[in-house]
Amino acid sequence: MILPSYIVQLEIAGDTAMWTRPDTGDSPVSYPAPTYSAVKAIFKSVLWGPAIEVIPVKAEICAPVQFHTYYTNYGGPLRKTQNIESGNSYQLCATVLIDVCYRLYARVVPYWEKDRLPQKAREWDEATTSPGHAYQAIFNRRVKRGQCYSVPSLGWREFTPSYFGEFREETCVCCDMPTIIIPSMLRHVFPDGYGSELSYRYDTDVKIEGGVLIYHKGKPAC
Repeated sequence: MILPSYIVQLEIAGDTAMWTRPDTGDSPVSYPAPTYSAVKAIFKSVLWGPAIEVIPVKAEICAPVQFHTYYTNYGGPLRKTQNIESGNSYQLCATVLIDVCYRLYARVVPYWEKDRLPQKAREWDEATTSPGHAYQAIFNRRVKRGQCYSVPSLGWREFTPSYFGEFREETCVCCDMPTIIIPSMLRHVFPDGYGSELSYRYDTDVKIEGGVLIYHKGKPAC
């Protein structure tokens, strides 16, 4: 069955971004472009719709890729026991991106496994003749007004955007940047939607060409 789809898009920019590569351990390094799941989260932060599925299509890089060393004091639960008991923070070193700007695109389709939806989401879905079209219309209004369901982030929650909204005329894609091949790029960690078990999924041989990353097609996941 081919589900009807609708395109949503936005531009997002900021001083710092971190699209973490899981294989870089306790001194994490960013991918040069946002992951599939990160793009999905950005769209859902503008408008969260439980009865629809956001499927990232592509990301256009609109600022030169610049890596930068970043230090922060981590005070979370992943510290050693003695550090938690003594109230000591852990100094975390990371390689982040700075001065970033992206144009992001996604398709919106109705969520396909209706029996897995929460009750309120199921009621909304049953009362809406075209969930994808409704999401697109509400999303476009919210982007134009600068509204959001939760504050979007550029990877890590502390990296908030300096701009998110409609495409700006002065923004252009970095068409002349060298081609980048990413052998393995994180796709998502909850592949089967509501009630999904943790399961890391990756795309292989991901190519950024002419400043554009086209996300591999696959089974959509909420």
